Amino acid sequence: MKIFYDNEVDALYLKLGDEKPEGVTEISEGVHLDVTHGGKLVGIEIIDASERMDIKTILSYSLELDRDMLTQKAA
Repeated sequence: MKIFYDNEVDALYLKLGDEKPEGVTEISEGVHLDVTHGGKLVGIEIIDASERMDIKTILSYSLELDRDMLTQKAA
C-alpha cells in the first residue's frame, strides 16, 4: 500500500495495488473507491481529508511502512 497526499486540494489517496482502475464508486460524499473492471478494489480517494482525519498521523504510518519494507528487504 502507498499513501499519497496532495495538500493543494486536500486529497488523500491510498493505493492498494498496481492494477489500473477502470471505474470509480462514490461510497459517501468525498470518498471514492477505484476498482478494476472485475470489481477489485485498487485505491481509495478521500477529498477534504484534513477535515476528516489527522493527516500527519496517516502520513507517519506511511513512513513506518516504508521503513519496515526496507528492513525486510535488507534482511
